Formats: sequence, structure tokens, C-alpha cells
Amino acid sequence: MDLYEYQARDMFEKYGVPVLAGIVADTPAEARAAAEKLGGVTVVKAQVKTGGRGKAGGVKVAKTPDDAEAAAEAILGLDIKGHVVKRLMVAAGADIQQEYYFSVLLDRSNRSYLSLSSYEGGMEIEQLAEERPDALARVEVDPIEGITLEKATEIAVAAKFPAELVDKVAPVFVKLYEVYTGEDATLVEVNPLVLTGSGEIVALDGKVSLDDNASEVRHHDHEALEDKDAADPLEAKAKAAGLNYVKLDGEVGIIGNGAGLVMSTLDVVAYAGENHSGVKPANFLDIGGGASAEIMAAGLDVILGDPQVKSVFVNVFGGITSCVAVANGIVKALEILGDSATKPLVVRLDGNQVEEGRAILAAAAHPLVTIATGMDEGADKAAELASK
Repeated sequence: MDLYEYQARDMFEKYGVPVLAGIVADTPAEARAAAEKLGGVTVVKAQVKTGGRGKAGGVKVAKTPDDAEAAAEAILGLDIKGHVVKRLMVAAGADIQQEYYFSVLLDRSNRSYLSLSSYEGGMEIEQLAEERPDALARVEVDPIEGITLEKATEIAVAAKFPAELVDKVAPVFVKLYEVYTGEDATLVEVNPLVLTGSGEIVALDGKVSLDDNASEVRHHDHEALEDKDAADPLEAKAKAAGLNYVKLDGEVGIIGNGAGLVMSTLDVVAYAGENHSGVKPANFLDIGGGASAEIMAAGLDVILGDPQVKSVFVNVFGGITSCVAVANGIVKALEILGDSATKPLVVRLDGNQVEEGRAILAAAAHPLVTIATGMDEGADKAAELASK
């Protein structure tokens, strides 16, 4: 789960990371009141989960409450990369002398944590990494040891901070790492981290991504941070049913058991779609190790509720759950869904009791179901049906 900037700011403050005062506003009148309360120069910032707000007109400096109100009127309703602004944060102004960059994230490829930092912040970090990779320090962080003050000092030196600033930024790096581990985040990023005219280091803009798995077990308070209104309705429906679902922009619905199999299925369907009007996978849906009628019905219900979906490819490998159980689950799921099941299904079964499972589907002879004996065959058929 990605947090809005104001949520990240509040989280930083909780852990002692130096931040500026900020007040949430949903209307121009509230923005004006916030500016009056903060006093002085303020910054009105669009709260959307995407970058490039400034270039899109989503960040405006306000010298007076009148300016803040006018800025809010201009920003609210603005479309920034497909995200419509519905909320603002009015933040206290800062006397910025220099801008830096810092982040800590999960490095899955190395099964470790990674710190990225630079003495040159305030710009797109991807652009900096591409144009001047030497300006971005990459320091591996041992999850057992973490970022101690000693490690933070090493990071600051690697990022080419001058000696007089190392002692200032290192303690802030430690605090940001405490946010990362304390909240079970997969990313904590500050861009920019600034040096003010008074010599303070302040996290001016924060981005935090939280691990949903940890949220379900250790951080029940994270549920309050979720913007349910902004969530994709299909993803919300799948989450409520306990399904691992991600919506994509395609026409072939995908159901599989096991993340690896589903990822492979997405690739195969995308490849097959090149021969059938360029159709693509419509979703990632992993039903896990079980494939009961209820789970299969819930999965099909979610996928069939996507108006973009034209066909569905069910690709299941029978392991602990046999193909017999899967086939019965599909048959019963179609009975449960009844008239709401209107799109063709291509089913490929393999593994434990595969012949018996295929026989069950054949005997059911459901008009929407086509049986495929191989993964490539099933993907091609699903793509063909979607293209028609």
C-alpha cells in the first residue's frame, strides 16, 4: 500500500524525523484556514500517488491565505497522470538552501535492503540514475544490522556529502530506517531532503510503501491509511474475498494456482495475443493451493465483472489439490454464478489426476468451457476468443 504524502509526513513525525507542519484540506476554504493557522508562506500540494506533481501544476507557493485558497481552487480536480486531485496538504514554507535524496527499499534480487542516496536531490531520481549514475550512491544494508549511526555515516560519505554535513544527515538516515523497519515498509523515500537557511535537515516530501502482508498481521492500524474510495473496485472485491488479484489493461482474464504459474501464464497469453489483434492479459489472479467451488466462483465473479474481459483462461496445475477437485470446483462455480457467467472459459489442467479432471469437465459439457491440453494451446485459444 502506497501512502499519500501527508500520511508519510505524519508517520515520519511519529518516529522523530524532522518535518514541516502540514494540514490536510479538502476544499479551498479549508486550504485558506490552514494557511491562516500556519502563518507566513505556505505550499499547497496535491495529494496523489504519482510523481511529477510540480510540473503538472499540482504544487503552488502561497504567500497569503488568499493565495492558498486560489491555489486550492486551481489544484482540486486537476488530473495528474490519471489521478484526480481530491485532497490537498497545506505545508509550512521552507527556506531551502540545498536539496538531497535518500531512500531505503527492499532489494528482492539480493534478498537484502538497499539504500539509495545522493548529495544532489530535488530532481527525478530515475533521471539522475540514468544520466549521472556516479551521483547516486547504492549501499547494501544488512537486514540484521540495519542502519546504525556508523552505517548512516558510511552512506552519507558514499553519497558525497561534505564532511560538515555528514553529522547532520546521518542521524536523519537512522530515523528514516526506523520508519522502514518499524512500519514494515518496502520503501521509504525522501525527495527532497533539504538543508534550511537555519542549518536544519528537513524531510520535505516523503513516499512510503507498506507491506500488505505485515499489515494483516502486525499493523492493523494500517487499514485506516487505506484510501478505499480510490481503490479499484475489482481489486477491493477480490481483497474482500481473500484473493490475490491485480487488475491489468487487457482482455483475457487469468486464473491460476501459484504466483509463478500465473506470471508465466501472463507471458504466454501476451505472446499468443500478438497473433490475435494484440489482446493482452486482463489481470493477475492467484487462487493459491486450493481450488474449491467457492474460491473458483469468487475468482470468476471478480474477473467476469471486468467489462474489458472478453475471455478467461483457467490454468491450474494439480498438486496437493488434485485436478479432480479443480474440475469439480469449476463446474460448481459455473452453477453458482448461473446467468452471470457469460464469457468463454478456456481450461487447462495438468498434474495430479489430470485425466480424471478433464473427464469431469467433458462430461459437464458446459457451453462456455473449452478444454485445452497444453498451456500454449490454451493461451492461444483464449486470445483467439477474446479477439472475436
